[in-house]
Order: sequence, then C-alpha cells, then structure tokens
Amino acid sequence: MVAETAREFEALEEQARKLLSVFVAAGHEAVAPAVLQPADVYLDVIGEALRARCYVFTDPDGDEFCLRPDLTVPLCRLHLERHPDGAQKAKYCYNGSAFRFQPQGADPSHPREFRQCGIESIGAAEREKADAHTLALILKGLEVAGLKEWKLRIGDLGLLRALLSAIEMPQRWRERLGHQLWRPKAFREELERLTNPPQQRASSVPEELLEGIDPDKPDEAERKVAKYLDDHGIEMQGVRTLGEISRNVARIAADRRAERLPLETANLIEGYIGVKAPARAAGARVKDLIRDAGIDIAPALEAYHKRLQLLSEHGVDVSRAEFSAEFGRSLEYYTGFVFEVQVPDLGEGSPVAGGGRYDGMMKICGAPVEVPAVGGAIHTERLLKAVRG
Repeated sequence: MVAETAREFEALEEQARKLLSVFVAAGHEAVAPAVLQPADVYLDVIGEALRARCYVFTDPDGDEFCLRPDLTVPLCRLHLERHPDGAQKAKYCYNGSAFRFQPQGADPSHPREFRQCGIESIGAAEREKADAHTLALILKGLEVAGLKEWKLRIGDLGLLRALLSAIEMPQRWRERLGHQLWRPKAFREELERLTNPPQQRASSVPEELLEGIDPDKPDEAERKVAKYLDDHGIEMQGVRTLGEISRNVARIAADRRAERLPLETANLIEGYIGVKAPARAAGARVKDLIRDAGIDIAPALEAYHKRLQLLSEHGVDVSRAEFSAEFGRSLEYYTGFVFEVQVPDLGEGSPVAGGGRYDGMMKICGAPVEVPAVGGAIHTERLLKAVRG
C-alpha cells in the first residue's frame, strides 16, 4: 500500500512538472500561494454552495481562517501583496492542494484534498484575447500530459448580463437571476416566482417583519431584523451574516411592492437559458432570439464570436465545443466567459479542467477598482485517471 501511494504521488508530481513546463514556457510565473487563508474573503466571493464545504476554523487569537478550497483567491491575494493597486499586468501558474468537504463522502474523483495545476492572467485589458489564450493553454497542457479524448463545454455570463440589462426590471431582480444561474432549477423557480402577482410570491419571512421594513433604508432594516430575531429568541445559524439576512428581507419587502415580470419577458429569458448547441451555431440562435424580441446586445455577441475566432487561431478545434446558456460553474465569482473540459470516462460531474473570467475578484480582495482577470485550473488526480484509462 505504501509503495502504491508513493507511485501515485510520483505520477502526480511528474504530471504537474509537465503542465508547469508548458505554462512557464508561455510566460507564466510559477508561484506558491499560501494554503491557509483568511476565511472572510472566501465566504464573501465563492457562493453559498461552496461556502458550506470550506474547512473553517478559529485560531487562538480569535481570527477565522480556512484551508483554501481553490487557488484562484489565494493567487489574487498574492498579486495584491505585490501590486496593491491590482492593475499591474501579470501571468502566474501554480500547482498545489485544495480542500473541500464532500457531503456524499470522498471518492477518487472527488477527494477532500485534491490538487490543482493552473494559470491566471491579471490585468489584461483585451478580454477575449486573454480568454482564448487561457483556454488554449489549458488544452495544450492537457494534451502534453497525454489526454487525447476530451470535449469542451463553454458558457458566457456576459451574454446573460447583457440580456438582463436590456430588459426592463428592477436591478435586484437582475442580480438575483444572475446569482441563481449556477443552479438551473432554482433559476427557473425564481423566474416563475417573479411572474406571480406580489401577493402570491411565497416567502418564509413573517408578514409582521416584512410590513415594517423599508427597502430604501438598509441600516434601519438591519436593526429591525436584529430586534425581531432577539424578541423571538431566534439564533442565527449557518454561515449567513446579519447583514446578508437583512438585505434579503429588504429585497423580499421590495418585491411585495413591485409589479410582476411580464410573461413575454420571462419567456424570452427562458428561451435564452434553453440555448444549448455547438459553439458557433449557438451564437446564431441567440442572435435570432433577441432580434425577434427587438433587443440589442450586439457588443456581447461580437465579443462571443471574437473569442471563438481567437480560439481557432490558437489551434483549438471549436467544433468540439458546446455552448450552454445555463452553464455558469459552481464558483460564484465568475463574471463572463466560463469553460469546462470533460472526458467520457469521468462524466459531466467530474471535469478534468475548468475556469473562466472573474473581473470582480480583485476588488473584493482589496484592489481599489475592478481588474480584468481570467484563469483556469486542471484537476490533476482526474487527469491522471483519464490518461491511464
């Protein structure tokens, strides 16, 4: 058993060396972000689903830390330590462990400790060019490591945001629908809920609390929520803060005063979310859909097609890429182009690589402004399993 473990370790190390050699040759600096990270940054950016799977603890000084559940956030913090304004252009690569609790129990494809070997590009203003370079380099690394059979799944949160921005609705509804994109069933339930008359919108928040909340006074709303919880002896549980709870209550109160979303608008959004087709054909379908609705999102569509063209110029076989409008990955910090590389033997739930654009991350981590950023990571245990067959 010990010998088998040693052989496995050496195989993973050799695979990582191959990948890093590809990344370094392409101009990415090899770095080693810290394993131990301040928990508050992760809890703010990764989203509820992954937040509950972080290994979080409090040190003797009372500070809260976590074992990194991925390496993108630590990489952003490392970049900010070097360049406090965040805007300095840089390209990095890394190889290291990440840690996530597996609710159904760990297995070889979903261990609680796993390795990521990846790349990040910070500060590159030509977004589609950086997107294409990142994905092409990830695919090159996979092929150098011995992976021959793969298929590519892509999405574009920028297209969805452009569509929602072009449709008349409260901004909080845009944010909520964008937030739910990671969970297709929840997205459709939220969309249906917004088409209901205000009085029919189900809510678990007591009416007596909602009636006293003014959505335009967030500080007052937080005080009233805190008082309600205290008066009724309700203890806060889980990972949500009082501020998050009060903002949600205020949004629900605002919804009770809002007109419902027109059915034709909901049908348009539903039609877009249902687009799933080969990458080039998908762009044409989206164009037809919005043209019929009289909506203009030309810049977002142009960016989508430009990215595909740049991928082709990098030698990527775009015919192996499928676009899915409802695909957004499980990490909620993504803001634009997203991708996953899948292999038949592992199935859709266990991609060997994934990544995308996260332009808001640097500001959340402490930069004074948003900074363009894109990256991708390879799950090396899955890659080794796929290569061995």
